[in-house]
Amino acid sequence: MAVNASAVKELRERTGAGMLDCKKALDETNGDVSKAIDLLREKGLAAAANKAGRTATEGTVESYIHAGGKIGVLVEINCETDFVGKTDQFKDFARDIAMQIAATNPRYVRREEVPQDDIEKEKEILKAQALNEGKPEKIIEKMVEGRISKYYEEFCLLEQSFIKDPDKTISAILNEKINTIGENISIRRFARFELGEGLEKKVDNFVEEVMAQVKH
Repeated sequence: MAVNASAVKELRERTGAGMLDCKKALDETNGDVSKAIDLLREKGLAAAANKAGRTATEGTVESYIHAGGKIGVLVEINCETDFVGKTDQFKDFARDIAMQIAATNPRYVRREEVPQDDIEKEKEILKAQALNEGKPEKIIEKMVEGRISKYYEEFCLLEQSFIKDPDKTISAILNEKINTIGENISIRRFARFELGEGLEKKVDNFVEEVMAQVKH
């Protein structure tokens, strides 16, 4: 079967393996990303994935308060040793992730956390929208899958574009840190609080405000 380019991209980001190795692994596993990860690990080609099974219970809980106290974020990021958890490199990474959450307001860390009922509901809405747009039924399924991918990119932290480098996803940045530091690193959970959330108020562009702080 033809290998989907997005599957190759996902596999590269999750494993840190080369593009050709990822394509070959997907060819051998008929496009199954999970099986391809296992295959790359068996071959010793998945740098980040090889560390994924190692216990990571150290790390830090990083906080970020947006200027003026409008947004607050707590995020737990784990590593394998207390030593790494105290390094500037690890702390800077944790700070960047906290700022990312403040700016982009994800709902989940990874797509596996999204309730299946929510995905099915979203698919129904997207299908109805496509039908209302007059799209041919034979291409609607593909359109819906594409829009579901966009849903993951918007609401799943690991699949978002990094605010400091939009050409990379958070997953790619995470794997870079794993490969550089040499330990398994995991973004475990987060909480984001927005002043007046749920109350009627004027809409502020918090992404622009957070990015303005990043540049200073």
